[in-house]
Amino acid sequence: MAEQMPFDLEIELAPNPEPRCPCVLLLDVSRSMAGSRISLLNEGLQAYRDELNADSLASQRVEVAVVTFGGEVETVCPFVTASLFQAPTLKVHGDTPMGRAVTQGVEMISQRKLFYKEQGLHYFRPWIFLITDGGPTDEWKRAAELVRNGEQAKSFAFFAVGVEGANFDVLKQISVRPPLALRELRFGDLFVWLSQSQRQVSVANPGEEDRITFANPTTPGGWASL
Repeated sequence: MAEQMPFDLEIELAPNPEPRCPCVLLLDVSRSMAGSRISLLNEGLQAYRDELNADSLASQRVEVAVVTFGGEVETVCPFVTASLFQAPTLKVHGDTPMGRAVTQGVEMISQRKLFYKEQGLHYFRPWIFLITDGGPTDEWKRAAELVRNGEQAKSFAFFAVGVEGANFDVLKQISVRPPLALRELRFGDLFVWLSQSQRQVSVANPGEEDRITFANPTTPGGWASL
C-alpha cells in the first residue's frame, strides 16, 4: 500500500489556477542597515506576510520573492505564493551591490513570466520593490537601463524607497517613478501599504492595473515623502 501523502504537503502541491501578482523585494542588508533599521525591516516583513494572508484571495494570487544585497546578492526566498511565504530574518553584512540586485530582480521577473506562460497562468503586471539606505557600490547604469526599458514596455512596475542616508540622486536615475523617502524608519507602515496595494490588485482582472488608484503614502501623516 502506498504511503499516504502528508496533508500539508497535499495542500502545498495542490494546483492553484488563480492569476498571479508577482513581487520581488530588493532589500539592502549592507552594514549601514545595522541596529534598529534591520530589526524594523524584519518586523515589517512579518507584517507584510500577515496582511497578505488576512485576505484569502491575495494569499493565493500574490507571489513574493526576496533578494538581499549586502556584500553579495542573494535570493533568500524564491517566488512563492503569499500563503506559503515565511518572512526571513535578515542580517547585515558587506557593502551595497545595488546594480547587481536590480539586474537580478529584472531577470527573475522575466523568468517567472515565462513560467506562468508555460503553466497557462494569467498574471498581473509584476512589481519590483527596492529599499535601500545607501548608494550602489557597483556598476548600476545597466540596471537603470533595464528598469527604463521594462517600465516603457509595461513589463513590470519598479518602486524605490530610500531610508535616511540613501543616495537619491542615483535612485532618481534608476527608478522611472520618483523614489520615496521613508519617514522615521516606518517600515511597518510601508509594508502594510504594500500589502494593501497588492490586495487591491489581486481582486482586479489582469490588464486592469492602470485603473487602480492606490493610497498616497506621501500625504500628511503618511509613511513617505518625495
